[in-house]
Amino acid sequence: MTVTSADRTAPDGSPAAGPPDAAGPGTAAAAPAGGPRRRAARAAVLGAVFVCAACGLVYELALVALGSYLIGDTVGQASIVLGVMVFAMGIGALVAKPFQHRAAAAFAVVELALALFGGLSVLGLYAAFAWLDLYAPALVATALLLGLLIGAEIPLLMVLLQRIRAQSAGSAVADLFAADYVGALLGGLAFPFLLMPFFGQLRGVLVVGVVNALAGLALVGTVFRRELTARVRLALTAGTVVVGLVLGYAYLTAADFEVTARQQLFRDPVVHAERSRYQEIVLTRSVPLVSQGVTDLRLYLNGDLQFSSVDEYRYHEALVHPVLHGTRGSVLVLGGGDGLAVRELLRYPDVDSVTVVELDPAVVRLARTEPQLRALNGNAFADPRVRLVNTDAFGWLRDRPGRFDAVVVDLPDPDETATAKLYSVEFYSLLRAVVADRGRVVVQAGSPYFAPRSYWCVDASLRSAGFTTVPYHVDVPSFGDWGFLLAAPGPAAPELGLPADVPALRYLDAGTLRAATNFPPDRHRLDLPPSTLLHPRVLEYARAEWRRY
Repeated sequence: MTVTSADRTAPDGSPAAGPPDAAGPGTAAAAPAGGPRRRAARAAVLGAVFVCAACGLVYELALVALGSYLIGDTVGQASIVLGVMVFAMGIGALVAKPFQHRAAAAFAVVELALALFGGLSVLGLYAAFAWLDLYAPALVATALLLGLLIGAEIPLLMVLLQRIRAQSAGSAVADLFAADYVGALLGGLAFPFLLMPFFGQLRGVLVVGVVNALAGLALVGTVFRRELTARVRLALTAGTVVVGLVLGYAYLTAADFEVTARQQLFRDPVVHAERSRYQEIVLTRSVPLVSQGVTDLRLYLNGDLQFSSVDEYRYHEALVHPVLHGTRGSVLVLGGGDGLAVRELLRYPDVDSVTVVELDPAVVRLARTEPQLRALNGNAFADPRVRLVNTDAFGWLRDRPGRFDAVVVDLPDPDETATAKLYSVEFYSLLRAVVADRGRVVVQAGSPYFAPRSYWCVDASLRSAGFTTVPYHVDVPSFGDWGFLLAAPGPAAPELGLPADVPALRYLDAGTLRAATNFPPDRHRLDLPPSTLLHPRVLEYARAEWRRY
């Protein structure tokens, strides 16, 4: 129960000595004597609130970020983490009530537990995802445990604050929550701008765990040291050593753990892996097959396959060459940071310029520097006709950057919140404004076999933005049946064909392209509403359909 000023004030207005706590040392004896010491002690408590709030928010953001990388459902992951943690914080506040008579010791135990479980949370969840395939239940359990511990902090800190100087409940809550909310701001800014860039996600959370433990133990070990018995001090010291050793060992072995866990997720050996500002980038390379002598190079973004070097030519020939059956002096590529679509474009001498808008510079850097990938894309980004823009395609189109004869939209599938907006009516309306009067657009639209509702929703969105479309699909063994949409602004449907001067292709010819427009009865056109920014239907369809495979 919160102690009020009426309970602890003498008739002359000075703090009363009051009786000792029923179950421990007296509060008056534990409170620092003298004005300056009392003010310093209050500042220490509020400082601990500040640091603990920052650490707690980092744990929350780390769980959301990890789920976004591994699962791709940013909104869903944020909803689960925040919902479960806020619920658990309420339970934790109630659970802490019986321990208020030993607030100092209880707070130290809570901070050690929070440092241990919070610091190891990302590592444990990554292990659950890589080895056990139990990510969802592990996430809920982790969020529940951390929420309980975070919720227990505030009631205990409130008791400690009142032991230094009793004040009204409203004033105490105001002081405590002010420090808490400002600390949350620090944690919110530190996670993306300090911890992730300098330490990475695994080690960054481990560092926060250490800070969390130090803040709690420093407060209890100085201001409230007299409230701890010798046995409690010994137990806390032993606990601190154990937690420090565990977190230190995890920090030193984090890189090896990440390599081992990542390799568990992929069939072939990982030859390059990095976590950029936007996504996890993994490149794998198989051991050459003795019978065929073929090495399979594969690129994954957030776990989704982007291409296999064994059959990527099928995908990129079908994507690029039909859209060039017309004027093609200036070409725009949205996405395509691996350079493979650009490689096909540069095979035409009359393509004067290629503008590539790719969000993640790390993907382009890999395409430029990794020897086998650079050989696969023909060192496309070194061609003087290529202009690279590293920015978000949606925002770039809003600036009306000019007009293009042909546009290749080679973006990741709309199975994440961040990419769903790039398949919306609003996005295609912006795109229509930069297409020349006789220009053409091609969009990779996913699989009409595995995800038919997603595919035809993209078609509906293009048509709602003022395009007339021609759907077609081809077989890409690594992906399965894969679909594209050739589109042109206005009411006239674009002609699906190959340029008269088409270079020699390995897969696509006129007959194959004609057959590509035929959809079997079990995969006929679906009449679906379009996807918009406020109602991203394509995201709903993609998640539901791909979840089955």
